Amino acid sequence: MRRVVITGMGALSPYGEGLEAFFKGLESGESCIRSMPELLEVSGLTPSIAGQVPTYNAKAIPRKFRRTMSPMSIFAVLAATEAIAMAELDDTTLENGRTGLVVGSTVGSVQALQSIFTHYLDGKSVDGVKSTEFFKIMNHSCATNIAQFFGVRGRVLAPSAACSTGCQTIGIAMETIAMGKQDVMLCGGADELHPLTVGTFDILQAASTGYNVHPTETPRPFDKDRDGIVCSEGAGIVVLESLDHAKARNAPILAELIGFATTSDPSNPASPSASAIAQCMELALDEAGTVPEDVDYVNAHATGTDLGDIAESQAIASLMGKIPAVSSLKGYMGHTMAASGALETIATLYMLKNGLVFPTRNLLHVSPGCEGVNHITAKTHRSISIALKNNFALGGINTSLVIRRYND
Repeated sequence: MRRVVITGMGALSPYGEGLEAFFKGLESGESCIRSMPELLEVSGLTPSIAGQVPTYNAKAIPRKFRRTMSPMSIFAVLAATEAIAMAELDDTTLENGRTGLVVGSTVGSVQALQSIFTHYLDGKSVDGVKSTEFFKIMNHSCATNIAQFFGVRGRVLAPSAACSTGCQTIGIAMETIAMGKQDVMLCGGADELHPLTVGTFDILQAASTGYNVHPTETPRPFDKDRDGIVCSEGAGIVVLESLDHAKARNAPILAELIGFATTSDPSNPASPSASAIAQCMELALDEAGTVPEDVDYVNAHATGTDLGDIAESQAIASLMGKIPAVSSLKGYMGHTMAASGALETIATLYMLKNGLVFPTRNLLHVSPGCEGVNHITAKTHRSISIALKNNFALGGINTSLVIRRYND
């Protein structure tokens, strides 16, 4: 098995376009959550807040490519552009067949689906439906649009695992390179915000509804006054490659991926299990050849739901106790769905590089059931050699990554 390193990263987040805006926003501790007037127009919908990408330059993508892209594909291509530039990948490397990609979204573009069904349901007709809309609703829309834009000829994969997608794509890309199937992989996730996304969690009674007039005070991971998820949008893309390939071209090496696990919890599609989460983390650590005591930081999935935060806290406590620092980033930018695993991995890389831990925003009083772990509630300077990244999804899909500071 070949060693796998991270050489580039790019982001579009509710803080704006690019890594600079992303890291500046996290450093400031500011919330991205705002009132969303469009949600007030939907009958029966309780939440009226969300996290949206404020500005981005879609026209940086030529129209011949952009016409098959919904917002989430545009997010993904712009994030990939930044990641490729950081990794210093040239066109020859991207197009030689030894570079592939694995990028996913929760579903295809809901905006495009709405456009198609508006025509169909209003007049029982497909007249007026643009041919390019199909390319936006495909489940692999983000992946194929990146491949088309950059001329990628290697493997193109598009897993869809809801909130675990972004984390799972990084693990799959890691395995692909470790096995020698590709030398370089672009990986990550993207999602666009739509009222139906918010509505899904509202129907499941998992959305935050009590802070509509105080949007920056939610979500509240691990806090006793938490009341659910706040939906957001964005994209995160990272570049992985084999260590030998990166060294041969003198590429910048940001960190090393040393462990990955993704497991299924068939006990319940909506309620997470602490034992299943612990098993997933343990498998990732086993693959990494490390032990729980070696982990310095856990970037938790914690979305601010009642059962989810308790299950993850109990899993971390049972496996690692209070040894590693623990925090969730959902309080800053909400839940970016398929993008969350990738964006939060990028933030973890920033913390690893700079020797600090961003606290869990809005965590004022640790909830009963979430004790037993080392919750970080203020920005803390701490050397991180090994970090564990968690993401868990509806349907019982658990995913964990182990990231290590690079040491040749």
